[in-house]
Amino acid sequence: MRESSLAKMLSVLEFIEQRGQVDSMEEMLEGLSLTRSTLYRYVRTLTDFGLLAASPGTGYTLGPRIIELDYKIRTHDPMILASNPLMMQLVQATPGIALLCRRYRDKVLCIHQVRGAVAFASTYERGRVRPLLRGAASRVILAHMPAAQVTKLYEADREGFAEAGFGDSAQAVRASLRAIRQRGWEASESQVVAGVTGIAAAVFDGRDHVIGSLSLTVGRVGLTPTETVQISSRVVFCAQIVSNAMSSHEGLEGVAQLDHAV
Repeated sequence: MRESSLAKMLSVLEFIEQRGQVDSMEEMLEGLSLTRSTLYRYVRTLTDFGLLAASPGTGYTLGPRIIELDYKIRTHDPMILASNPLMMQLVQATPGIALLCRRYRDKVLCIHQVRGAVAFASTYERGRVRPLLRGAASRVILAHMPAAQVTKLYEADREGFAEAGFGDSAQAVRASLRAIRQRGWEASESQVVAGVTGIAAAVFDGRDHVIGSLSLTVGRVGLTPTETVQISSRVVFCAQIVSNAMSSHEGLEGVAQLDHAV
């Protein structure tokens, strides 16, 4: 399929985003299949809209408009608005770090973090991406993805699935993911940060498609079965409220119920 002009222009933005900074137009010409005149036109348009910034001293970087857009997302995203009060109460009930993540292509993106009174820090902060195979927040999303997509991912990275503990065959992977779905939550120890445990539940849209996850990370491993059940119940309850909010925009009414759940 022939690539559209818009897609080609966005490829310039993605090229710079992946590198963080590009020193010159020549570097972009070497990395992109664009003519010089087309590249100049795209860069000028992206710069005029503030999506790119150009400076003789620093070359080309992402522009100030992206910072402005990030603020708009943080203050208007319905998923964040629905989750934030729940996440605050989660870390009050069980000291830890609550994370809200979105599925993004074949990755998982952290879009919000609430930290309780804990000494450890999470490197999985807003804007950071993780693979689908690593960490409870990612794995619970993978478990609810359509079977055809999971099969495609498995065929592309059989070794990665085996290393992640999902099994060394398509049948074993399906069984592992089915177990997560039936349980309703996923837990992992030291997969993203050493010495911590993450417990996550999936978040769905109005069509029951998985769009992300809500998780709580506590600063130790070796939780007792009772502790795991208590934390997972709270996380699942909160994720259900967020899912309701994403499908009806009325799920925030459930926030008041959290005091009884925790």
